[in-house]
Amino acid sequence: MKSFYVGLSMLVLCFVSCKKEVKPETEAVTVTDSVKTEEPIAEQPLDSATQMKLWTEYATPGNEHKMMADETGTWNCDMTFWEGPNGKPSKATSTANIKMILGGRYQESIYSGTMMGQPFEGKSTLAYNNASKEFTTTFIDNMGTGMMVAIGKYDEANKSMNFKGDMVSPLNGKKTPYREVYTIVDANTRKMEMYDTKNGEEYKSMEIIMKRK
Repeated sequence: MKSFYVGLSMLVLCFVSCKKEVKPETEAVTVTDSVKTEEPIAEQPLDSATQMKLWTEYATPGNEHKMMADETGTWNCDMTFWEGPNGKPSKATSTANIKMILGGRYQESIYSGTMMGQPFEGKSTLAYNNASKEFTTTFIDNMGTGMMVAIGKYDEANKSMNFKGDMVSPLNGKKTPYREVYTIVDANTRKMEMYDTKNGEEYKSMEIIMKRK
């Protein structure tokens, strides 16, 4: 009988011990559940008709593209350059042939002229993204191997596009910020101003006055 009570006591102790061992796990699970982060809600798919409508709006040229198309034609460019703050200006001239491409969705400008006593060729593109409501400009030329890319918006009050971008200096291989302001002076005149940064100081590095032929 004693052995029975001893055995029963051991069984009770074992049961209590087991409960004690299981309890922390239960608590741990509870704690874990309390700090569990919510999973992101999946984006609801759009129906095909809505998708088609949005894609059509994205691909359809609007008023901004019409403004770009107004510049179609040939322009004489009077170019002024500065190598640094308060630097002595140098001059150059070129001609820009501007047209709209890809169904009136983008503007393409082809430049030709003389710069630093050498033949100069360049090409720029201008886009207005209906989705982001921003303009993007790119520029390449035969004076280097890089592409300049800048993004900005149109300021209706000042009739100007204000762009910001980065360019890699061939002198040190580092990226430096630049800023571009493109102003619609009148129907036949445009002004483009470029601002670079040297030793932490921004300065005007280029100005182009464009006159329609």
